[in-house]
Amino acid sequence: MESDRELDTSGLHCPLPLLKLKKVLNEMAPGQIVHVIATDPASELDFGVFSEQSGNEILQRRREDGIFHYWIRKA
Repeated sequence: MESDRELDTSGLHCPLPLLKLKKVLNEMAPGQIVHVIATDPASELDFGVFSEQSGNEILQRRREDGIFHYWIRKA
């Protein structure tokens, strides 16, 4: 999936991936997409809850060999 930005949070643990995502989203225009790479299993719950509360949309999520990929569209 195409994205406007990429954020690699590999090796970081909760809450750092979410905090870095929030910072990147604040720099982006509505409708833009960020591809987030994470290794923290807690990112599944954290990003899901954050998306529901913030209105940002997880377009796609994928897990490959313990690496999580998320494509999130800024609201």
